[in-house]
Amino acid sequence: MNQVARLSLVDRADGDLSIVAQCRLLKVARSTLYWRPAAISEEDLRLMRLIDEQYLTAPFYGSRRMVAVLRRDGWTVNRKRVRRLMGIEAIYQKPNTSQPHPEHEVYPYLLRGLVIDRPNQVWCADITYIPLAKGFVYLVAVMDWFSRRILAWRLSIGMETAFCVDAPNADRARRAC
Repeated sequence: MNQVARLSLVDRADGDLSIVAQCRLLKVARSTLYWRPAAISEEDLRLMRLIDEQYLTAPFYGSRRMVAVLRRDGWTVNRKRVRRLMGIEAIYQKPNTSQPHPEHEVYPYLLRGLVIDRPNQVWCADITYIPLAKGFVYLVAVMDWFSRRILAWRLSIGMETAFCVDAPNADRARRAC
């Protein structure tokens, strides 16, 4: 249970338990019960709206470029303020997405101690997604570990198994020709 949920359990009208005792039982600081976030100024709201509009047209702009755009439009801002107001959350997946399920089998690492000394001895594949204006595309790449050369790659708008399997098969077909 998070702290906000625990604070909602504090009953200010309880005659038997004081607020101090309730907070102690819930293991939350009493000061958090009284804390209220500060109101956002009108100027910050206007800046945030402008930043959002600019970000929709150019999502690759970071805080430095955003400062330059806002200054060009007549706003007096520094990078620290823009960084705070942007509050941009990364589009890529967050950490801890690869936590194994307790019931899944753990396979041994077959390459431990293996000396990779020639091309085509070991291939690896990876999949990632690339953000676009209207969604994502998925990219699968097959690479030779010795040469670090990309042997094959495929793009797809969905995460179907077929497109992942097609990438290494396409390289084998290309080599057979």
